[in-house]
Amino acid sequence: MSNVWEILYLVASSFLFFAYLIILFHIVIDLFRDPVLGGGRKALWLVGLLFLPFLTALLYVLIRGNGMGTRQRSALERARADTEAYIRDLARTAPADQIAAAKALLDAGTINQGEFDRLKEKALA
Repeated sequence: MSNVWEILYLVASSFLFFAYLIILFHIVIDLFRDPVLGGGRKALWLVGLLFLPFLTALLYVLIRGNGMGTRQRSALERARADTEAYIRDLARTAPADQIAAAKALLDAGTINQGEFDRLKEKALA
């Protein structure tokens, strides 16, 4: 019977350890993501996380917990906007390039004159 309790203790302690590691990683990422917090304060939080990890993590979540979500959301929105801008930049081709490509298709006989005119109007629009 004692073996069962040891296994349950191992499972519970492993779960708590991994949960703590996840919280710790979120805190460290949030510390470096925050542009308002100065370098000295960031260093103090990191020193606190090294010497009094559980207490410091609890205090950080209590004191700065609301801002963590806001900073996470703004970082995701910035990443999404940067990705969309990059995709738009890649997808954008000059109208002259589009017309030249359509002309090459027309010369090769792949499209007819009506399709070329539609592609040209779309490129110039």
